[in-house]
Amino acid sequence: MADDVFFSDADFTRYRDLIYNESGIHFTATNRSILESRLREQLRENKIPSVGEYFTHISRDKEELKAFLDSITTNLTRFFRNQAHFDCLEKHVIPELMNVKKAAGNTTIKIWSAGCSTGEEPYTIAMLLTAILPPPWKFEIVASDISLKCLMTAKEGLYSESRVEGVPPNYLSKYFDKGDGGYTVHQDLKSRIRFDYHNLKNDAGIRGLDLVFCRNVIIYFDEAAQTNVINHFYESMANKSFLFIGHSESLFGMDTKFEFIKTQWATLYRKWI
Repeated sequence: MADDVFFSDADFTRYRDLIYNESGIHFTATNRSILESRLREQLRENKIPSVGEYFTHISRDKEELKAFLDSITTNLTRFFRNQAHFDCLEKHVIPELMNVKKAAGNTTIKIWSAGCSTGEEPYTIAMLLTAILPPPWKFEIVASDISLKCLMTAKEGLYSESRVEGVPPNYLSKYFDKGDGGYTVHQDLKSRIRFDYHNLKNDAGIRGLDLVFCRNVIIYFDEAAQTNVINHFYESMANKSFLFIGHSESLFGMDTKFEFIKTQWATLYRKWI
């Protein structure tokens, strides 16, 4: 069947608008082929013969709509991705937060890993903070994603040998158990992270966060959706707090209250009022 018959311009517009309205993810003509490929997979999996029938199906079934949105997301990640961010976290951000929070009599650092994919980012943060925070300091991590499949992998915490290549040997031996299926994150580290489904288009209702990681996520949104997401983050964060976004992402030109800062390790943003 010809592609233009399988997926017409009108079909593309309907799906593009639905995806944007439900998630903020913006498909353009240049990545139309990715959407077509994911749709073919969903039609085969659901045994539905046409994109028109599938559109009707996901319009009526919220769970299937979640599964469809799951299928179109890109979930590329790894442990200690962009090491400079974690150097900055250890050497600049955490010392700053400890000074601020100690003055307020608070020894718990609250973190959100937004768009956490299969869990490598929040586990990396948890390993680093466990290693560097002295008693009585504690941390709490909420990790969220729009992909239920990714969240299931993250909660299980089982990774193949190739997936843990970026983990330093001392961390690998301290925070993972090696088995026939690969490496499993220790339960005590898992217990420090709450994995939860969340669509970044919406306000998560979280408040008082000291640190937000949302890296390589807003790149898939258009300017309006990016601004919406970033402003939700601002509202969720404490008055003295930090935001990491992807190294190829920027808030430049965006209507936001975040302050851009540059350290010797990496650039990031802060809410400092």
